[in-house]
Amino acid sequence: MDAWHILGRMTMRRIGLTGGIAAGKSTVASRMAAQGAQVIDYDKLTRMLQEPQSPAILRLAARFGDDILDAEGGVDRVALGRHVFGQDDRGRALADLNAIMHPLVYRMAEREERRILSDGRPHVVVHDVPLLAQVIDGLPFRFDHVVTVVAPVDVRVRRLVETRGMDRSTALVRVREQGDEESRLAIADHVIDSDRPMEQMFETVDMLVDSWIREME
Repeated sequence: MDAWHILGRMTMRRIGLTGGIAAGKSTVASRMAAQGAQVIDYDKLTRMLQEPQSPAILRLAARFGDDILDAEGGVDRVALGRHVFGQDDRGRALADLNAIMHPLVYRMAEREERRILSDGRPHVVVHDVPLLAQVIDGLPFRFDHVVTVVAPVDVRVRRLVETRGMDRSTALVRVREQGDEESRLAIADHVIDSDRPMEQMFETVDMLVDSWIREME
């Protein structure tokens, strides 16, 4: 184990945060940040890697074609989605996309951790990973705690319809595409139900963050 990993074990608690689409994970992440946690948002890192001049651009274009690029040279996410999910070899295309993107995302997350820890203070560092259950074995990190945010399927579908303008059938497909709840629950040592009143959910989040801070004292 190198010196940085030893330092990290001494000066932070690394938390994995996950949840299916519209389960309330982003709300929980925002509350954790408000309570002093440092949140690394993997969706944000992915979007950064699809901007012009990113190290992922040439590899993505080589695999999926130049038509996935927009006028500025970044990734047109709709066009990329058509290539990945609209083909007969969808499984292979998705595997290729992940093989390009995941190592780059993990490298950015590791750099962000180093930046956070560079001040020498203890930190709660939350890795906000939507598909954590599917990728946890391939991550270069081990978590002190894993939190899964849950909500009933009908609640998640309603949220997608009301907040993202989806029709119900599309929303249901999106929920089902995000993997099964059992796999997310299997990796969790804390489960947060976002269908509870907001005040109760925030109380749970606050208690968790406080307990992680106390673990470092």
